Amino acid sequence: MQELPENKELSEREIEVVRLLAAGLSNKEIAGQLFLSVNTVKVHLRNIFAKLDVQSRTEATWVAIQRGWVSVPQVAAPQAEAQAASAALDVPRIVVEPPLPVWRRAVLMATAVVALAGVIVSGVRANPGASAGSDVFSDRPAAVSPAQSAAGDTLWTALAQMPTARTRLAVTAYAGRLVAIGGDTPNGVTAAVEWLDSKTGDWVHGKAKPAAVSNVAAVAIGDSIFVPGGMTAAGVPTTTVEVYQARADEWSQATPLPAPRMAYAATAFDGRVYVIGGWDGSAYAASVFALDPAAGRWEQRTPMPAPRGFAAAVALASAIYVVGGFDGQVESSRCERYLPVEDRWDGCPSMSVGRGGLSVVAIGNNLYAIGGGWSGYLAFNEVWTLGSEAWRAIPTPFIGQWRGLGATAIDAEIFAVGGWNGQYLSVTEKYSPFPFKIFVPAAQDSQAP
Repeated sequence: MQELPENKELSEREIEVVRLLAAGLSNKEIAGQLFLSVNTVKVHLRNIFAKLDVQSRTEATWVAIQRGWVSVPQVAAPQAEAQAASAALDVPRIVVEPPLPVWRRAVLMATAVVALAGVIVSGVRANPGASAGSDVFSDRPAAVSPAQSAAGDTLWTALAQMPTARTRLAVTAYAGRLVAIGGDTPNGVTAAVEWLDSKTGDWVHGKAKPAAVSNVAAVAIGDSIFVPGGMTAAGVPTTTVEVYQARADEWSQATPLPAPRMAYAATAFDGRVYVIGGWDGSAYAASVFALDPAAGRWEQRTPMPAPRGFAAAVALASAIYVVGGFDGQVESSRCERYLPVEDRWDGCPSMSVGRGGLSVVAIGNNLYAIGGGWSGYLAFNEVWTLGSEAWRAIPTPFIGQWRGLGATAIDAEIFAVGGWNGQYLSVTEKYSPFPFKIFVPAAQDSQAP
C-alpha cells in the first residue's frame, strides 16, 4: 500500500464510515448508525478504498490506525460516558482522534495486530480467491456471502439474465449481438451457445459447440467466430480450434493451435486471430500465436515480456493491448502493448490494482478494464485513454470480486455477462460510458420547397 498523500485525507463523513467499518459493522449497520442508505454507504466505501489505495475493509482499517484516525480500546482510556455510548451502539469503542505521535502509533499498531487477527483470518476465509491456487482453473461455491451488487450507484444497467449461469466463458460481438460460448457452470463445463440482442434485450439459444470448454475466449472475424483451445471437461488444455459460423448457426474446425492453451488472452488484428499467453498444461506461457484464416496457418510471434494467464487482450489503433492476469499466486496490474507489424512489445501504464480473470474492451481511444479479483477486493473498474499517464476509476456493478466474466463493446456501450463472485453468475450488465448522446439532424435539401 502506498502512503496516503496529505491532500487526499478522508472527509469527516468518510472518517465516520471508517470508524464504524473498523468496529466490524456491516454496510447495513453502518447505514443505520449514520442514517444513510446502504447504496450511499457503498459509494463512500468505494471512495475510501480509492483514496487509501486499498482493496479490502481490513486494509482500510489498518491504514486508518496507522494514520492515527482511529484507536483501539486497549490503548484509549475508557470513560464512563464513552462506555455507555458504546454499549448503546453495541459496538467496540473506537475514537476518532487527531494524528498521534510516532511512538503512540507504534503502540497502536502492535496492539492492533492482536485485535485485527480474527478479522484478517475471517477476511481470507471469506474470499474464495484466497484459496484459488488449489484449483485455479475451476470455481466451486464457498460457504460465504457473494460480493455485493452496487448497480444502484452506477451507470450500469441490469438486463435480462443470461439463460445459463457460468464463468470462464468466451464472449464476442457479432452483428449488434453478444455471443456467449462455453464456460464453467454448476454442472461442469458447458458447450452452450447463447445470443443476446442488444436492442431488444432478449436471449436466444444457438447451436451448441461440439466440444465443451471453459477458460476460453472468442474472436470474431467476418461471419466466423474462432474459439481456440480451452479447458476440456477432462480438465486439460486442448489444441482444437472450433469455428462458429454465426450467420448459418453451424460449427466447423480450423487449423489446431501449435500447442495446447487455456486461460489465454485473445483478439483479432488485421484479419488474424492472436492467442497470447495462458496455461499449457504444466506452466504459464508467454507465447504469441497468430492464425491467418485464409492460409490456415499459425505463426509464432515474439513472446510477451513475462508469462501469465487470465489476462485480457484487445486491439486498438495499431497495437494489441494485453492487461492484467494471474499466475496462480499474484494478480497482475501490467499493461503491455504488442505491435504486430513490427513484431515487438513495449509498455503502457499499469492499472491501479491487479486484476486476474478480467475483460478488456476498447471504445474510441479508451481501454476499459472490467472485473477481476482473485485475492483482491475490487471497488471499481478502470479506464485508460491513449496517451494519458494513468488509469482512472469508473463504476462497477459488483463490489468485491467479479472474475471470469465476458465483456464486449456494441454501439459504444459495454455489455458484460456471467462471471464468478462466490457463485456462478447469469447477470447481464450494460455500461454506457457516454450516457448523453448528441444527435445532429440531417441537413435539409437546399432545393426542397
